Amino acid sequence: MITKKLSLEHVLRPSTLEGKAPLILMLHGYGSDENDLFSFASELLGEYLIVSAKAPQQMMPYGNAWYEINFDAQGDKFTNDEQAIASRDLIATFIDEIVEAYHADAQQVTLLGFSQGAILSYAVALSYPNKVQNIIALSGYIHASIYKAGYENNDFSNLSIYASHGNVDQVIPVEWARKNKTFLDELGIENKYSEFPVGHGVNPENFKEFKNWLAQH
Repeated sequence: MITKKLSLEHVLRPSTLEGKAPLILMLHGYGSDENDLFSFASELLGEYLIVSAKAPQQMMPYGNAWYEINFDAQGDKFTNDEQAIASRDLIATFIDEIVEAYHADAQQVTLLGFSQGAILSYAVALSYPNKVQNIIALSGYIHASIYKAGYENNDFSNLSIYASHGNVDQVIPVEWARKNKTFLDELGIENKYSEFPVGHGVNPENFKEFKNWLAQH
């Protein structure tokens, strides 16, 4: 179901609730689109309003990105932080638009991101913790240079994070993800981290675990 135009193109699964519904906002990875993570929607409880957003940077010949990823002459990867920050703020605005347009519960917002979408889920929630209560960060990592200045002084008491990674991930090294928990612990953020025997993806055990975690939060 493709819905009316807001700041970001998106697909939507309505909630079965009559009143304000808890929101799950899905943020796909680099080179994908809004239909990717939306495949999870049918397996999640009907009470959730599920919105899957399409990243603003169109790639050729297909796919989309939240920000560019480039490589230097030595093959080292670096990100376009300016674009990432713009996407961070666009997603934050989009959350407000969803709450207003679809009568979602602003006190029950979950970001579910994969890879680049997970990186931005961290960025949005740590920069604007008043807008997000839960993060499910799949195959991502902490990239603090795209967080809002002074983020470390924010109140994270209502924020909970589930993070997972494949221990044979060939795209984002698992060593990067293993640093996340220490970073979040130092900020006093409730968090859980798990690894699974998979590459850059989500296996059934991973899906079952984050689904159960979500039910508890």
